[in-house]
Amino acid sequence: MKFTVRGDHLEITAALREYVEKKLSRLEKYFEAPLNSEGFVTLSVVKNIHTVEVTIPLQGVLLRAENKDQDMYAAIDLVVDKLERQIRKHKTKMNRKIRLEGNKRELSKLESPVLTMDEEEEDYELVRTKRFTLKPMDIDEAILQMNMVGHDFFVFSNMDTEQVNVVYKRDDGRYGLIEPAI
Repeated sequence: MKFTVRGDHLEITAALREYVEKKLSRLEKYFEAPLNSEGFVTLSVVKNIHTVEVTIPLQGVLLRAENKDQDMYAAIDLVVDKLERQIRKHKTKMNRKIRLEGNKRELSKLESPVLTMDEEEEDYELVRTKRFTLKPMDIDEAILQMNMVGHDFFVFSNMDTEQVNVVYKRDDGRYGLIEPAI
């Protein structure tokens, strides 16, 4: 797998690039076939906090992990651990789906390349369901509503696009918007 490593307010040294590629190459052991997709890595430093963001698009799934630490190399190690957990969870989910359907051919349709690691099943427990009416509003009003209820995110009907959107508060104190791709 190839990775594009870029620095955000940080110069990427050859040693740092080599370390990132070496650590991320550990992920290849989870796949039967070599990965053809390109992964993206962004390294940044803000106020002595080192941040590593990794995005790996695969067919049917997007692996993404972010970690912050006082040390860049530790942040890289921790983000690779997160990605490994995501891969194992995805493998477990796919195995469960195959067992329920009883058709092993579905795996190649749903996922390529095929994951090879077997893991125990992980149960997901839904503890609460909420229903509410989506009031049409603009993004600024949605952020205001989110702050008023004291949540980190807010689901709303965007009056400009007439679609369901989510605003959320980022770790850096700014805001983000999630909208469906059409």
